[in-house]
This record gives sequence, structure tokens and C-alpha cells, in this order.
Amino acid sequence: MNRTIIIGTVALLTALSPQTLWAQIYKDRHAPIEERVEDLLSCMTLEEKVLQLHQRTIGKNKNSNNIGEKIKDIPAGIGSLIYYEDWPEVRNDMQKKAMEESRLGIPIVFGYDAIHGYRTIYPIPLAQACAWNPSLAEKACAVSAREARMSGVDWTFSPMIDVARDPRWGRVAEGYGEDPYTNGVFAAASVRGYQGNKMDSKENVAACLKHYVGYGASEAGRDYVYTEISRQTLWDTYLPPYEMGVKAGAATVMSAFNDISGTPATAHPYALKEILKGQWAFDGVIVSDWAAVKQLVPQGFASSLKEASLKSIRAGLDIDMVSEGYLNHLAELVKEGSVPMEEVDEAVRRVLRLKFRLGLFERPYTPESSESERFLRPQDVAIAERLAEESMVLLKNKDNILPLTAGKRIALIGPMAKEQEALLGSWKGQGKAEDVTSIWEGMRKEIGEPDSLLLYAKGCDFEKEDESGFAEARAVAGKADIVVLCLGEKRSWSGENASRSTIALPNIQERLAEEMQKTGKPIVLLLSNGRPLELCRIEPLCDAILEIWQPGIAGGRPVAGILTGRINPSGKLAMTFPYSTGQIPVYYNRRGSARRHQGFYQDITSNPLYSFGYGLSYTTFEYGTPRATATTIGKDGTVTVGVEVTNTGQYDGTETVHWYVSDPYCSITRPLKELKYFEKQLIKAGETRKFHFHIDPLRDLGYVDGSGKRFVESGEYVISVGKEQIKIEVK
Repeated sequence: MNRTIIIGTVALLTALSPQTLWAQIYKDRHAPIEERVEDLLSCMTLEEKVLQLHQRTIGKNKNSNNIGEKIKDIPAGIGSLIYYEDWPEVRNDMQKKAMEESRLGIPIVFGYDAIHGYRTIYPIPLAQACAWNPSLAEKACAVSAREARMSGVDWTFSPMIDVARDPRWGRVAEGYGEDPYTNGVFAAASVRGYQGNKMDSKENVAACLKHYVGYGASEAGRDYVYTEISRQTLWDTYLPPYEMGVKAGAATVMSAFNDISGTPATAHPYALKEILKGQWAFDGVIVSDWAAVKQLVPQGFASSLKEASLKSIRAGLDIDMVSEGYLNHLAELVKEGSVPMEEVDEAVRRVLRLKFRLGLFERPYTPESSESERFLRPQDVAIAERLAEESMVLLKNKDNILPLTAGKRIALIGPMAKEQEALLGSWKGQGKAEDVTSIWEGMRKEIGEPDSLLLYAKGCDFEKEDESGFAEARAVAGKADIVVLCLGEKRSWSGENASRSTIALPNIQERLAEEMQKTGKPIVLLLSNGRPLELCRIEPLCDAILEIWQPGIAGGRPVAGILTGRINPSGKLAMTFPYSTGQIPVYYNRRGSARRHQGFYQDITSNPLYSFGYGLSYTTFEYGTPRATATTIGKDGTVTVGVEVTNTGQYDGTETVHWYVSDPYCSITRPLKELKYFEKQLIKAGETRKFHFHIDPLRDLGYVDGSGKRFVESGEYVISVGKEQIKIEVK
């Protein structure tokens, strides 16, 4: 070739920008995603790659635990931002900067903590688990995804699936209770709801399984602290929900704050690299929790932010959330040979893959729309109301005092009666108190004659020691036929950094209950809270107790429906209510003790007040004898167990049937019983419905060892349903 032509060709290629050279592949929407990822990755400089692994915030930070310096100058090449606004304009301005001012035009992915709703706020996740209706939870997540995506958010840091057995830990409100299987079922439902069939839809977002892993085991329920978890317990208790979420297609995972037996989760090679990316072949993004990389220093695992960044990236953590460790030190670590370039490339590859799957290269901007188009649509509010009514648990109903008889004068008393903000619960997203129907307003609409049938007195505040309102409360109660006492927790009492030394209500609320009991009027206690409560002193004072949790915007509407009988309660507890704080931890699936006839508390009962799976109805259900298609099967066989359930009462009712498995003797000791399946059906009065449990021996009867290997042993297994049992032999 002519030397002049060669020189001219080189000069032309040099003059062309990288965008021009490589646009044919990574910007080709018809090319396979993996080809686009590899093409774009090959174009990037080390500095550009580092920016993709850095996450900062934009907009107003409303989480009091994460207040930091306000971000002013955000680089155009940044990979992701936590987006605190609730309209798309700010996002679009920042995205325009990324698309037009960065060298390669890589779009930013915007995340946000939409935990139980974005603006249409649903019941807290712990309450949702008590509904035992994962398909309804899936619909709620789909609504949250739509509202978020239309507001500029592509990625929600939800669901939280930490198995939690200490209600002193405030974050029990965010998860699905004490059972691994239950958390896993709702993890999968949430992923389906958020992500839909394709994440690049204009109404879906990427889900994030958190907090990986063992965060719910925090010592004494204190946030951010050490956890002692054996490999066996890691596999049989804390990992199963995450494996179910990954199998459901979760796009991202968030590492946890906790130190797991000496190695913090943020830099845990076994959990992040060996299990998640290795054994489970997870190809999505792993993001740290807020400033968790930096927090390796106070945890004593790293001497500096540079060392913390080194340990995190080498362990398999892809994105550093706000610590700025990767931003300030990763390039240096690569250049000095401490971090292989291949590991940086792998992390960037995962971030780019997420962005392609979300369709951000084709649609980087969010169309502007009105609030009425995005938020609080009637069909979405209806889902919120139904989920709230199904999540409420009737704990006590002495002499069938509920439902209330028409025409009775009702005294609504207590700090929760007219409250709105508290009913939203922790992590309220963009929810507003004015969107919430209070218990008072719900009852007014339900009975229609507030002046003659509905009375009110606050009685006391949520806390402090002011009893000045007691006299008015006694006077109002004296005019009524029945007292509906509305007690509970403020919104801020549960959630992150909301650990409490006792799960009892403040003394002032307990004393108000005592004052109401002195009036001689029947008392219905309504509880709104984000955790199980200690009720041993209040329970004897009340004739009925309805746990309404923190129900979100629906608030008092479903409460009123249950009190009047328009709705038959169907919720069952997904987390045990201890008799007292001193019993903690107490949970249903414990292992057997060496002396089952001894070892009990000497000063209080050793039994919980209300156990996992407990919940009353206005009707009664009778379980028949369970029957199996076979009572002896091989390890590779299958069997179906069925049971008939009859509604023997006078109300139509919905019943959740829980199927438990017990293995009396195993080479690794197992819990006394383990939930393996549940099903919920409407059974009309006098009707009989059949429920089935299709058993795969390895999946449902088997167990897992400390390396994650699942096995099933020969022997006898007990299947429990209601108070009935059937034995299955595996050969």
C-alpha cells in the first residue's frame, strides 16, 4: 500500500472519536446484549470504568441515617445515582449530561429505596407476609415499579429478605419474618412484580435482594453490629431466601453491614464470590449498602479506605455506594498491581449488563407526566386496601365480641386514632401523611353517623408521662357501649437504626389501657406497629386484639371493615409474639433441646404469647385427615398429600393452610418443624375445599449441609397440617 495512503488512513482513524469507531455494536439495539457489553467495555479507559463502579446521590436525602455532604458537581461519566426527587426532570437533566458530555455516552442508572411502595404506600413487608398472599404482594410491587419508573427511578433497593428472629431489631418491619421459606417466596414474588417479564419496559425496575447476608442475626437486635453465624446456619437459615430470589431472576443484590464471624459481608469472598457469583452463577450487580466500604475501617477489617476498597473489590463487590473508596483508590490499586484489571472489568461488565437490560441505552430519559397519571390511581389504591385487610391479624376475640353489633356507640380512644403519619410505617418512600385514611376517618365512613355513634378522645401521646388526657378518655368511654383503644408505635420507632431494648409499649400507653379497663366497658385493642410487641400486661385487659401493623395509605378503611364484619380477618403471624422481651429469641423452627422436659424459664412461661402462623377468624375451620398418594417413596420419587378443610362457621372466610415437615432423626440436627409450603383459599360457610402439597423429596424433605450440598436421607418424615399429621417413609 502507498505510504501516503497509510499515513492518511492512520490520521483519519486518529481523528475519529471512539464513539464513532464503536457505535456500530454497543449502540446497536439489535445486537445481543453480551456483544454490546463486551464492545463497550473494550472502549473504556480505566478511569471511565472506575466511575461506573461509583454511586452517589442526587436530590434531597430524606434518610436521617445517611445524611452526607450535598453533591454539587457530579461527573458526567458516573455509573449510578440514588435519586431522591419524585419527578423525572432532575433525572433527565443529569442524564443529558451523561449522554452528551461523557466520552462514550453511557447512561446513568438511578436507584431508590421504594421498600413497600413509591407513593402509593402499601403495608410494611412484615405485614404483607401475614397476608400469605404472594400474588397480591407481587401486584403491589408492580404498582411501586410503575410509579418509580415514571418518576425517574430505574432500580429499587428492595426486597429485604433478612430472616429475623429478634423483634428488638427495628428492621424486622422491612422483611417477611422469621421463616426462611416465607422470605424466599415473597422474595421471588417481589422480583416478579418489580421486574415484570422484561426490565426494559417503561413500567418496570430492577429489583435488589438485601441485605446479603445474615444481617437479621445482629446481636441483641442492635443495628450494624457483629453476627456469629456458622457455615451450617448460613446455609440452612440465611441463604435460602437469596437463592430463591436469584432463581427468580433478581437483577441485583446488596451486601449487608454486618460482620459475619470475623469477615464483614461487604468484603466476604465466600458469600459474594464463591456462593453468589460461583455456585449460583449470578450475573447481576452486587452493590454495597450505604458507606459500607468505608465502614470496614471502624469494623477493624481495614486500616484505611484504600485497603477497604481493595478487600471489597477482590471479594466480588461491584459498586461502592457513596464511600468514594473505588473512586479515589481503585485506579491506583490497579496500576500498582494490587487489583487485577480482569476483576475491574468483570464488575463493570455487570453494571453495563444491567443498563442494557433496563433499556437505558435506547431510552435514557423518563417521559414527563402529571402526578395524577403516576400516583394513587384507583386500581392501585384498591390493591393497597386489599393487601392491608388481608395482612391484619385477629389475635384475640373473647366471647366473639367482634364483629361489632350495628348501632353500638363506639369510643375511639388513643394516640393512634386520628394518626396518619405513623400508619405509613418506616421507609415510606415518597408517601405523604395526607394520603392516609386514619382509623377515625375510616370508621366515620364505615358507620356513617359519627355524631351519634362515634366518639373520640386522644387520652395520651405515644410516649412521655402526661396523664392529663385520661379524664377526658374516661368520660368519653363512659358514654359508649364499647371502647376501641388505638395504640402502637410511631413511624420512626421501627426501620433502620431503630433498635429498642424492650418491645413493650411505653408506660403511658399501658396505663391508658388500665384506665379504660376500669370503666368496665368492653375493650377492643387496635395495634399499629412495625414489630411484634410485648403484650403480657395489656392482653388480660382487653376483650379483643386486632394487629393492624403499619398498613400504609389504606389505613383505617380495612380496619373499619374488619371491626364491623364487612371483612372477615384472615391474617396469620409471620413472626412470633414473645410473652415478654426476656424470651427473645423465640421462634417456631428451633432445634430440639437435650432435655425437652427441662430448661424452661423459672420466672415466666417459656411459651410465646402468639406463635408463628397464629391468627383468628370470625368463622371456624375444621381440618380433615391428611391423605397421601403413597406413604412410601424413593428418593427420586414424588408424593402428593391432600387435606380437606371445612368452614364450619356462619361467615365466609379465607384460610391459609401451612404445611410443615419434621425429620425426627438426621445426620445434621434439624428444626422441630419447617414450613415447606402454604396455600390460601376462600371457603364459603358450610363449604369444603381441598388443599394439596406436592412433595419432591430432595426439595421438601431434604436438608442442606455446611457447604451448600442438599441431601435427603432414608427414613420417616412427618407432614403436619393444622393439628393433623401423616408420616411418609423415604427409602
